[in-house]
Amino acid sequence: MLTERQEKMVALFERHVGAEMEGDLDTTMATMTDEPHLNHVPTMAGGVGREGVRSFYRDHLVGKFFPPDVQMRSISRTVGEDQIVEELIISFTHTTVIDWLLPAVDPTGRSVEMAVAVIVGFKDDRISHEHIYWDQAGVLVQIGLLDPTGLPVTGVESARKVADPKLPSRSY
Repeated sequence: MLTERQEKMVALFERHVGAEMEGDLDTTMATMTDEPHLNHVPTMAGGVGREGVRSFYRDHLVGKFFPPDVQMRSISRTVGEDQIVEELIISFTHTTVIDWLLPAVDPTGRSVEMAVAVIVGFKDDRISHEHIYWDQAGVLVQIGLLDPTGLPVTGVESARKVADPKLPSRSY
């Protein structure tokens, strides 16, 4: 059972993500503190401070989040006292530039499924930070930029195993 504060955090986070997807920069920023930070860990894309985060969102993410066929499916959500951890599967066809995910990579037309973990911190009833993690090697395998032969990496299989833990583990 969530506390009232936790319910408000979840509602604010959902409003934040909805505004990102809808291309509403002002609402996205209204959900955040005066000194937020954002880090897409595998690519180090993001921003620091209100203007840094706003510039990043404006130029690279809000309204440009993913190609039109994007699907996001929540796997789990953990809500703490001042933090939410969301685990999800994001799938899409790489038909447009996604520079926060694949900087300097032209669209490949390939399908991608990726497991993503988002850690969202809260301070003073606003989002203070987001740390976003995913398996970049798995994404690169799926778009054809990394050959997994002889490497300890996988492609779509890693995301599918997160969605369905009963799938077989890697064999050695």
